[in-house]
Amino acid sequence: MTIIIRDELLNPPTWFASFRDLTLICSLRLESDILIESLHADLYYKWLRPRGGMDFIADFVSPGSEDGLHIDIEHQYAPSIVVDRIVPENTHQLFQSIRSAVGI
Repeated sequence: MTIIIRDELLNPPTWFASFRDLTLICSLRLESDILIESLHADLYYKWLRPRGGMDFIADFVSPGSEDGLHIDIEHQYAPSIVVDRIVPENTHQLFQSIRSAVGI
């Protein structure tokens, strides 16, 4: 399944290390393609690339252009997991929610 993460979840209060951990776990354990949904792909790419944030990201897509499980700050597309940030305290819970939504 494709996992689509909203670009706003890359900004603080999200912890970059937690974002990277979540993408690593989803990529390896669930064998998911991970996309970033953004209208400002160049800006986010330039910020993520030197920090290793693109290691488990397949590509950037325009909002609403791809089907898959959306991780977003508000419910816009189905299916969605709504969260306000990705931090050490919720990374495991997010992974469990993603795993349940994927059906594993």
